[in-house]
Amino acid sequence: MKQVSLTINGNKVIAGEGENLLRVALANGIYIPNLCYMKERAPEPASCRLCFVGVAGRETPVTACTETVVEGMVVNTQDAAACRLSQTGFELIMASHALDCARCARNGTCELQQIAHHLKVKINTKRFRKILRGLPVDDSHPNIRYEPDKCMLCGRCVWVCHERVMEPTLGYAYRGFKRVVSTFGGEPLAKHACERCHACVSVCPVGALVLKDKQ
Repeated sequence: MKQVSLTINGNKVIAGEGENLLRVALANGIYIPNLCYMKERAPEPASCRLCFVGVAGRETPVTACTETVVEGMVVNTQDAAACRLSQTGFELIMASHALDCARCARNGTCELQQIAHHLKVKINTKRFRKILRGLPVDDSHPNIRYEPDKCMLCGRCVWVCHERVMEPTLGYAYRGFKRVVSTFGGEPLAKHACERCHACVSVCPVGALVLKDKQ
């Protein structure tokens, strides 16, 4: 693969021509907010809309996960317009998230907390009216607890379930605001042939899927 040189936040970076910009930045220790990125998954789903950056020559910010690197590219992850878009995207996500940090198993390791800190936004932001769906908690599985009102719809659990399991359990149901990660028919997790590999829990960036012994 041909190597190209680009600049990110004033730092020279060498990468393969055509590589994904978000992956290149993260591989070089340059953090860009994201929820749906997984090293093993390609192409990027571009579902969270948090990875906005400024690119020299572009009139408006772009999402890093949909950009490929080219020779001479100049990227600014702290671009003011890009940061405003990322902040707004994050606040919109939090407007439908059941915030319960004090009692959440992921408190301290939750990626939402990391993103809020990076973007300098309060995690309990009140900029937008809170709209929760009031979905029931699935506590049927012997090892896993699923709280759909905490789900970010990043798709990590769905992807890993389909990649690593012979008979996948998780998928998507409905569309738009009603979209959820669910089992077939919306039945409890315990009624399906879950192989209890816990891979879905390991990739969840928040506290939507947690092991019961970690609560």
